[in-house]
Amino acid sequence: MIVLGLSAFYHDSAAALVRDGEIVAAAQEERFTRKKNDSDLPVHAAAYCLDAAGISLDEVDHIAFYDKPLLTFDRLLETYLAYAPSGFGSFAKAIPVWVKDKLLQKSRIAKGLSELDRGTVTEDDILFGYHHHSHAAAAFYPSPFNEAAIVIMDGVGEWATTSIGYGKGREIRLDREVRFPHSLGMLYSAFTYYLGFKVNDGEYKVMGLAPYGEPVYADLIMEKLLDVKDDGSFRMNMSYFNYTTGLTMTNDKFAKLFGEPRRDAADPLTDFHMNVARSVQAVAEKLIMGVCAEAHRMTGAKNLCLAGGVALNCVANGLIQREGPFENIWIQPASGDAGSALGIALAAANLLGDERVPARSNGHDAMQGGYLGPAYGDDEIRVVLDSYGAVYDRLEDDALISTVSDALAADEIVGWFQGRMEFGPRALGNRSILGNPASPSMQKTLNMKIKYRESFRPFAPAVLKEDAAEHFQFDGESPYMLIVAPVREEDRTELSDDDKARVGLDRLNVVRAKLPAITHVDYSARIQTVTPDSNKRFYDLISAFKQRTGNGVLVNTSFNVRDEPVVCSPEDAYRCFMATEMDMLALGNFVLRKAAQ
Repeated sequence: MIVLGLSAFYHDSAAALVRDGEIVAAAQEERFTRKKNDSDLPVHAAAYCLDAAGISLDEVDHIAFYDKPLLTFDRLLETYLAYAPSGFGSFAKAIPVWVKDKLLQKSRIAKGLSELDRGTVTEDDILFGYHHHSHAAAAFYPSPFNEAAIVIMDGVGEWATTSIGYGKGREIRLDREVRFPHSLGMLYSAFTYYLGFKVNDGEYKVMGLAPYGEPVYADLIMEKLLDVKDDGSFRMNMSYFNYTTGLTMTNDKFAKLFGEPRRDAADPLTDFHMNVARSVQAVAEKLIMGVCAEAHRMTGAKNLCLAGGVALNCVANGLIQREGPFENIWIQPASGDAGSALGIALAAANLLGDERVPARSNGHDAMQGGYLGPAYGDDEIRVVLDSYGAVYDRLEDDALISTVSDALAADEIVGWFQGRMEFGPRALGNRSILGNPASPSMQKTLNMKIKYRESFRPFAPAVLKEDAAEHFQFDGESPYMLIVAPVREEDRTELSDDDKARVGLDRLNVVRAKLPAITHVDYSARIQTVTPDSNKRFYDLISAFKQRTGNGVLVNTSFNVRDEPVVCSPEDAYRCFMATEMDMLALGNFVLRKAAQ
């Protein structure tokens, strides 16, 4: 059986293809169109998936869409009616779009895919799933578990915002939910908006900013904005929020509660903003832990699977792993709506097929390391480089690893473009920018001269799995860079009295550990563990770097600049390399030095 899964029309659209028990391909539309968080029908991603499988649309058994538009429309109508006459302006903008376009998604999907010139699609070929069930399928079916509790937390899907369920074999059930407008995802996004960051894009900035502050407003949030029950469920005081009917996330009452107006994106960040970020992060962690505790009580399972946008809060994930009631956790690396394209494909395959898809084997998950996107061969790369008149050398594998590891050991910054592109928001060693974590200036250089982004943003370490415990208080695997763990105290640096007295962003450039470039201000790091099975070439590179420096760790950040998607093609990589102050680019076996261009 072949199923093509799609997510679209909200944000971060994607396509995924499952065939006879195997995840063949998956990719986000933004990587092809170069429009960050592209929400359009993922025609380019779908075309890639079909080409990767070597099939046409005529050979696809089912095309599955990740949610039910009619239920979402029902929520919009009921919400507007409940709050009428408030929100008429938002109603007047939203409803015509729905009536004209979004309610006709079946015909829109069939027409858009048929125009790919890869066969034809009829409306009868298209199935629709439930939003949170798509997330749950993406969380459970590729996991290494045959039985697990499932927790889904996001902004909203149809009506659900938080779901607790259970998976066993081919069966998934969702037993309990929190419903819109009460939503942890919306709460976090409301604070993202209030702090001047972009909703559905800047939440990770709030998480990165939080360690610079103190949770001085956490009690206020719990007292005024939330009513949390003993079973982990919660309700929000909607008088402080505007997202149900308005065109903003928060209102004047919200700003008055915290004593300052919403920050403009161009305004400097102050201690107040850092304290607010830390406070909402602390509250989010408390709510997430409460939901997970209830999931454990309800199911009695020893394993937990997570998905939904909130599952990208890797600080909370680390807390669940260290302190939660579950023995094992597994997080879908594409936890947001993009991953739901894969989830609905897997859900359809399991519902309509004869065997569990994908099958369990050797205790490993079925995500293939997350490397589910396009790959490019030597001939394709050479054509691109020659078209730009690039100066390059083509090296054999051993020489490539040696040359790049030498550059990294010399504190050079390297663009690393290899194999299949990652599916999900994290670069995992195939579309990465790499650096030396021991360099005191690396974090600042990467932010200001390479990524062109906020100075406070931390960078993650890619570490040889066998060396993880040597540097971090961590025992296990984190192949998808979704768990934060503390840096070992032995690796921390004794601070001077002056450095200890620093507050806010004044703490930013203090060298506080043996590997300062990957040590956040609170001595934490978002870890990616690397094995030969997961990514042999990346593992070999880190191993060669260790031979030169003694550290089996590299700085690993996504190959892109601020407000652009991660690179997909050799052309994307070359352009990004030339537009930044990277020193070297490794495109497959081709090596380019910036000074030679």
